[in-house]
Amino acid sequence: MSRARAVFGDRCASGVAEITHDPARLDAGGFWVVVATFEGELTAVRMDDVRREQVTPAPHLSDPRLSEPHLSGPDGPDPAAAWTSSLTEADYLAGVEEIRRRISTGEVYQVNLCRVLSTQIAPETDLDLLDQVVRQGNPAPYAARIDIPEAGLDLVCASPELFLERVGDTLTSAPIKGTAPTADELLPKDRTENVMITDLVRNDLSHVAQPGTVAVDGLCALERHPGLVHLVSTVTSRLRPDVAWTDIFAATFPPGSVSGAPKSTALTAIRDLETVPRGPYCGAVGWVDADAGEARLAVGIRTFWAEHDPAGRRWLRFGTGAGITWGSDPEGEWWETALKARRLVGLARTVTEND
Repeated sequence: MSRARAVFGDRCASGVAEITHDPARLDAGGFWVVVATFEGELTAVRMDDVRREQVTPAPHLSDPRLSEPHLSGPDGPDPAAAWTSSLTEADYLAGVEEIRRRISTGEVYQVNLCRVLSTQIAPETDLDLLDQVVRQGNPAPYAARIDIPEAGLDLVCASPELFLERVGDTLTSAPIKGTAPTADELLPKDRTENVMITDLVRNDLSHVAQPGTVAVDGLCALERHPGLVHLVSTVTSRLRPDVAWTDIFAATFPPGSVSGAPKSTALTAIRDLETVPRGPYCGAVGWVDADAGEARLAVGIRTFWAEHDPAGRRWLRFGTGAGITWGSDPEGEWWETALKARRLVGLARTVTEND
């Protein structure tokens, strides 16, 4: 029997009815688990059984596997030091300077520069324990656990960011731009960056919205999450009657908050400067209920995923990045990537140190 299952809050789905890479199938009925890589490869799985269940309380830290030493503070040792990074600190600093050079020549205004952390894990490592630890130590509004071997999906998501939410003909996006340990440590460039990306998201939604219905319902609102704060804006729109999921993805993907502005030249910079594909990181993770006309897709940040390399070794991966503007300090941006990774990679020791 397949162990395929996916959990999003109180929605629990199991059993594989269909696997597709065609976004058009999302309009055909059923409940779909959706994972799209930043590079645009969509995997959608229609599930046999979907039910609402009472959310199981996360395990208590009295469990010795979940003890506080796994949570390193900002002044403690960096848990990610034991992981390999797709960009070294020197590479990242050089990338920031190159983006600033491109900004100075008018090629681009903002670019999200990311790196992927990797650590080898045993073939039998079960990410269910990691999911429990993350729910306890880093609760998130768009948390997800997806384990569908038939589709090659094995991930734990603790995303705080809404990519797309659909309720009937209303489509909402809530980009995050601006991150710091505390509100007092946010910089002027954080608000500037947020406003820039919010305008990009307004433009993306306008391609599938009824004229005059795109609105910013909240700009640069402060949200607190474990270990850091974010600036979040909310953009809503009403879809045209003829819009399909193929159109929505074409208009909005990849998410603007993790690409840059203008999106086309930002993506060129990302291809030039990043050394590995981002995969599910910075893509989309969530569900589409075609029967109910509802969907909720998170931006795939704060996300672990397991995959095999060509030699058959199994790796646990985690992505982290920062938005680069003309006002960026290279060392400060590197530090932001470490800040975003520190807590979650520290939590992952529960599974990585047991292997």
